[in-house]
Formats: sequence, structure tokens, C-alpha cells
Amino acid sequence: MGGMPELARISVGLRIFGEALDPDEITRLLGVEPTGCARRGDTHRTASGREVVARSGSWRLDAGLPGDLNTQISALLTKLPSDPIIWRKLSEHYECDVFCGLFMREGNEGTELSPLVMSMLAIRGLRLGLDIYGGSD
Repeated sequence: MGGMPELARISVGLRIFGEALDPDEITRLLGVEPTGCARRGDTHRTASGREVVARSGSWRLDAGLPGDLNTQISALLTKLPSDPIIWRKLSEHYECDVFCGLFMREGNEGTELSPLVMSMLAIRGLRLGLDIYGGSD
């Protein structure tokens, strides 16, 4: 990236949501244990200690390593199958995306996606979700 400061911090994860989602089925299909998951109706405690009931089923896998956006997304997707049939089946039944939290220290930080990472996302039919947090958030 020409001259623009890199983002202060980046977090990346695959998210799969659906009312009738069975986390065990997703784990079986993808062959990877999730970072976190829930069935609809499960209760869990938030960081503040409040008890919350899951409104839908969810399955999440965090990249779990430091690095720029391309490094994290490619490391995440490399852990997962690339077979488009598996991803088509998932996206027919569930909401699937690669979700990225981008944390800025200043006002003009940035990043870019490489063609390789864009094709890894496209082959799997995955949307890319970006939440961008300013330095004051």
C-alpha cells in the first residue's frame, strides 16, 4: 500500500448463522472445531455477566493469529475445505460470511485485499463483512 499507514489491529473470523443451525453438522461438514457455537435457545453469559438466549444457531471460527488482512483471511480459509459444493450447501441453508473488525489508531489507515484472497472468498461464495472502528471508538 503506497504511503497509507496500516491498520492498528485486525480481527477475522468465519461466521455461519441460521435458525435451525446444528453446530455439530457444520463441524462435520467443515472438518474443523469452531472457536464458538450455539444452538437456537442456548443461553450464555456476556462479558458483562448478563444471561442471553441465542435467537439463532451460530458457528464461528476465528483466524486466531496476528497479521494483515490477507494473512489472516488466507490462514482462516486454508484451515477449511475449498470444495464449492460444500459451501453452496452451507450458503443455501445459512448466512455465511468472513467478518473482519478493522481498528484504526488514526483517521487515514487502510488495507487492501490481494487477488488471491478475493478468489479464495469467491470460490467459496463467501461475503466479506467489514466493521471499521475509528481511533476514538
